[in-house]
Amino acid sequence: MKIVFLDSSEVNPGDISWEPIEKLGEFKDYKRTSEEEITDRLHGAEAVFLDSVPLGRKEMERSPSLKFIGIAATGYNHVDLQAAARLGIAVTNVPAYSTDAVAQHTVALLLSITNRVEAYRQGVFSGDWSSCKETLRETAPLTLLSGKSMGIVGYGNIGKKVAELAGAFGMKVNIYSRSPQETVESDVVSLHCPLTPETRHLVDKSFIENMKDGAILLNTARGGLVDAGALAEALTSGKLTAAGLDVMEPEPPEEANPLIGLENCWITPHVAFTPYETRKTVVDTCGANLESFLKGERRNRLV
Repeated sequence: MKIVFLDSSEVNPGDISWEPIEKLGEFKDYKRTSEEEITDRLHGAEAVFLDSVPLGRKEMERSPSLKFIGIAATGYNHVDLQAAARLGIAVTNVPAYSTDAVAQHTVALLLSITNRVEAYRQGVFSGDWSSCKETLRETAPLTLLSGKSMGIVGYGNIGKKVAELAGAFGMKVNIYSRSPQETVESDVVSLHCPLTPETRHLVDKSFIENMKDGAILLNTARGGLVDAGALAEALTSGKLTAAGLDVMEPEPPEEANPLIGLENCWITPHVAFTPYETRKTVVDTCGANLESFLKGERRNRLV
């Protein structure tokens, strides 16, 4: 069996063994694949793994030997499931592998905003503490989370975990599906919902106008949930105190993205899911999914 991985750089840059997949056939991994290279690299392949490379009906029809598509992630909006079903191609994913990692990163962004650890660290390095300067206490005040409210938009596995962690800080948790208004008006609003036509730019000018003055917005879900222009305007005007983002639209972001460079916008480059332990789970599960398919079983099947 010929097996290819079209874009393995994010999942396995080289620190994880491919043995769970390699044992199942002739395996070739590509760090990145452009849309123009997909058909050529799928030639003769019976199984393909991919992280974020889009795979549509055209690419599937041009790959008649393809029997299995393994998505090395939880989300599957970049793969045409209807086309796969019509062509008799099995599709699997890796559900809930990143719950703990993304929840942890969400809280890390929040604490970066409220506790300003990096600002104080740099202040110590620059001698502010040694010289008894107190400027940092004035320019980087700390914020207590206990007694504040956390609004969770998207109460799946990650949303539930973030709610649990927020509760450990003594925060009141509001769930969007239960109390939309209370959630939007929370001190912190954290996004954990999927990106669909209905949720695209959910956080727009109107949504932000309904948020509490001085609130914090967190997004570790999908960049398309947020209208970058509206958020930048709110951060610049002071309507929102800060934002913490691990996702952008598009990725990588354009140089002209209005959020980049704003001092009250903490941005990380879509790394929440990347701890070694999490990525190893992805590789192991990908191998297990394909092995299950070869045995005629339906482990983690979407189609």
